[in-house]
Amino acid sequence: MDPVGFNVTLFALIFVALFFDFINGMHDSANAIATVVSTRVLKPFHAVLWAGFFNFAAFFIFEAHVATTVGKGIIAPELIDNAVVFGALAGAIAWNLITWWGGIPSSSSHALVGGIVGASGLLLTQIMCLSMNRSV
Repeated sequence: MDPVGFNVTLFALIFVALFFDFINGMHDSANAIATVVSTRVLKPFHAVLWAGFFNFAAFFIFEAHVATTVGKGIIAPELIDNAVVFGALAGAIAWNLITWWGGIPSSSSHALVGGIVGASGLLLTQIMCLSMNRSV
């Protein structure tokens, strides 16, 4: 791959990953504070401060077990390429937005795992079909 194409792909991947991160924050934060706001335990402003503080503090307190599992524990790392990453992020973003618009509580981490499994499953299907000289 030429250097220009590599840079465009890299920047596109970074943009899509940051967009997923934004959607993840919007989606999971709403799920996390909905109960305390709807039951009037906390006012919305205080609930957002509470969630922001604990999301930030958790980075320093807990280890990255979920990130490790997502990175190495679902499929073989050598199968992951740019297309799988794009597919996984696109699937997770789509699922997060669908459940958000529908008011359905769901997990962004689970959406990302589903995206990884779906994208890598499609890649493995393509590899198997190519090895049997069939079109996908």
